Amino acid sequence: MYLALNVLGILVFVGIGWLFSHDKKHIQWLSVGIMMVFNIFIAWFLTSFSVGRSIVQGAATGFNELVKVAYKGINFAFANWVGPEGINPAPVNFIASALLPILLVVPMFDILTYIGVLPWIIKWIGRGLSFITRQPKFESFFAVEMMFLGNTEALAVSQLQLKRMKPARNLTLAMMSMSCVTASILASYIQLVPAQYVLTAVPLNCINALIVVNLLYPVHVDEAEDTIATLADTQAVESVQTAATEVQPAATEEVQPAVAEKSPAADEEEKPVENKSSAQQKPVEKPQREPFFSFLGDSILGAGRLILIIGANVIAFVALAALIDKVLSLINPQLTLAHILGVFLYIPSLLLGLDPSTAWDMAGFMGMKLVTNEFVVMTQITSTVASFAQHYQAVLIVFITSFANFSTVGMVTGCFKGLVDKEKNDLIARNVGRLILSGILVSLLSAGMVGLFVW
Repeated sequence: MYLALNVLGILVFVGIGWLFSHDKKHIQWLSVGIMMVFNIFIAWFLTSFSVGRSIVQGAATGFNELVKVAYKGINFAFANWVGPEGINPAPVNFIASALLPILLVVPMFDILTYIGVLPWIIKWIGRGLSFITRQPKFESFFAVEMMFLGNTEALAVSQLQLKRMKPARNLTLAMMSMSCVTASILASYIQLVPAQYVLTAVPLNCINALIVVNLLYPVHVDEAEDTIATLADTQAVESVQTAATEVQPAATEEVQPAVAEKSPAADEEEKPVENKSSAQQKPVEKPQREPFFSFLGDSILGAGRLILIIGANVIAFVALAALIDKVLSLINPQLTLAHILGVFLYIPSLLLGLDPSTAWDMAGFMGMKLVTNEFVVMTQITSTVASFAQHYQAVLIVFITSFANFSTVGMVTGCFKGLVDKEKNDLIARNVGRLILSGILVSLLSAGMVGLFVW
């Protein structure tokens, strides 16, 4: 019965995407179907096959070993906070166990980017995904990119493409940005909840983001548009534009003497042409690479800022949620923010194949995650999650493993404001509701797909 409910739930979530679609007639159902089958296969492979489970377990072990290395550095600065391997003594608090390891993990991923390994991986996985799913090259590339880099970081490094693309494609990328995680934060997640479901959620979210944007805001991309911008392309255009602006004043100055002296005019008229030709033929200079240790220093500072941002958000959101609960208790002692949101999310929770009592608890956690963030929920359940039923554990952890929450809307829209023009920003602002809905639907689809195979 609950399996049938789970299958029905996936169909209902797809139906909700169709119901709120901007353009129902142009949904590419063949592509959506291919991606659905492909994603269900991934969920099946990673949860039901020994090889798939070994891959996930191997990745989890790798992240755990990375965290142990980070503990050595933490223990040097803060003796007896975590021990040399985080075991003896055990980490004293959330910041020591989950956040401080970011000081190693973020620079490691940045170094892989600096030497070209991570961009190479992203490029070829993106091309493969585009071939399988029949999605535009850059959208597929971006789905993989945000899986490793996170939403704002992926948008920042894609600004050349964002400026060249039409507004509708910018909106689809904004919607996709609601559903990612950052690979460098996965090590923090798996210190709080079981690693196998966290790591399974990452590729599922990547493809489900493509599915949901195809449902909510289908965009036709011509073959001529289906390109990936490069820095060299942009520099070449800017070089020609700069040359043109320099030539115009020169041409004006040359024409004026031609009225009084006709014979020198012919000689003078050729000079701007020579200047224009030389400017256009001037080779495009590649941007100089930042020195490695300067780059590394900036990366470490960025990791430190990230820890402060996450820590501040967790403290503030937990406190604000507690304050809201306190105010609501004046009305009714049993009334809480989680209960109110749970009312709206109860039906989707049931459709994940849960019994009524468990679905109510799940709905509360879902609501808490949307209002606060995934770290808040993970810290709430870290001491009890091992006792949850396997199916409940799987769908809950997969659902909360993403950045989909209300604060992410502000981060994404703010990022676009600094990258693209007003027309594109206005379109995104008019579709904030679709941004939130896309994040929720991606998380529900991923949870539902994993739930099919974990009981």
